Amino acid sequence: MIPDLPSFEPAGDVAGWLCRLADVAVTAVHPQTLVADLLPDPPPGRTVVVGAGKAAASMAAALERAWQARCPDAPLSGLVVTRYGHAEACQVIEVLEASHPMPDDLGEKAARRMLEAVAELGQDDRVIALISGGGSALMTLPADGISLADKQAINRELLRCGAPIGQMNTVRRHLSAIKGGRLAAAAHPAQVVTWLISDIPGDVATQIASGPTLPDRSTPADALAVLERYAIDVPDHVRRHLEQSQGAPSPDDAAFARDDSVTLARACDALQAARAAAEAAGVNVRVLGDDLEGEARELGRAQARLALEARDEIDAPLLILSGGETSVTVRGDGRGGRNVEYLLGLFEALAGTEGIHALAIDTDGIDGSEDNAGAHFSPDDWQRAREQGLTPVDYLSRNDAYTFFQALDRLIVTGPTRTNVNDFRAILVLPRTP
Repeated sequence: MIPDLPSFEPAGDVAGWLCRLADVAVTAVHPQTLVADLLPDPPPGRTVVVGAGKAAASMAAALERAWQARCPDAPLSGLVVTRYGHAEACQVIEVLEASHPMPDDLGEKAARRMLEAVAELGQDDRVIALISGGGSALMTLPADGISLADKQAINRELLRCGAPIGQMNTVRRHLSAIKGGRLAAAAHPAQVVTWLISDIPGDVATQIASGPTLPDRSTPADALAVLERYAIDVPDHVRRHLEQSQGAPSPDDAAFARDDSVTLARACDALQAARAAAEAAGVNVRVLGDDLEGEARELGRAQARLALEARDEIDAPLLILSGGETSVTVRGDGRGGRNVEYLLGLFEALAGTEGIHALAIDTDGIDGSEDNAGAHFSPDDWQRAREQGLTPVDYLSRNDAYTFFQALDRLIVTGPTRTNVNDFRAILVLPRTP
């Protein structure tokens, strides 16, 4: 159930109100509120569930509950893999855990087991694939001739260079034995139905978790071009693979004609839920978009300028919302994620401007690889930071935004939410006091 949002009171607990708003956004895109009405009638044969992502376990649990209520006598089996700490109890669908964002051997074993689970299905069987953000790292199976260590090294460099998620997934897809529609190809002639929770700006279905059941039109040459663009050095055998590979299955392949896919939740759904709740609470809302990308700190600075301009124009509280997935070019050895880096860029540019509050979280509950979902701040935190000797530009220079907001006691720690539509950002601008 989506939580209630109380009426907004400028003199009240603004930080608490923003945190409640974030709860509204996250709950609106949680599988437990989305799955029951989507369940298809059982096929004549078996139904096998596979899946990967930060929301895979909660999707599996919601599917199981709906299945037991609607068709308890129909056969159901399968397995999904999620990030460590993101598991949820299921009765017949096995839930495995693996590493994210850096793939590990348990993710490789999970991917092999999924291919085995669908390998001998027939025309009367159906596969339900539960795919969400994070699946690219969690469902990792290198192509022939490429090792897990190769993929780990390339993934590490892709994360460090700040490449957009679409480009990262193009590389992952063409170094994989399961992504780019290959899992579905292994399941045919069974029908493959894919349920998606999108963490991709623009909601391109084939990009979510690098599309294990959904082929796209990218090529190995495209993957090689990404590596060259960011000057990522790869071993000769990896380069030869990309130069000689025949590529992933084609979307034009007739074997995919019976397959289907549906996107359960996306960033715009979280933003629209937050917008509706905020407007009902008496706050005007401006949504900048659900697909914003770019360098996190620079987006923070740009949105600070928007907030400052808005403050000169409004006569009532204004909430500025945005979503998407920013990037962080790692230059230092600090602690942080893209949401706290965005927020610190915003904080630096606002310099304690009165009447502007902000919050930024990753909807999966984990910002980067730390234990926080994100952070928030209020105008008086600028003076508190100065009193503690915390200089934003110094912390940005070493990518240490986590430590900055930790010192101010402004981190938001929710634990895993078991869903993932990427970033949720909220800036609350109050009108100038007469």
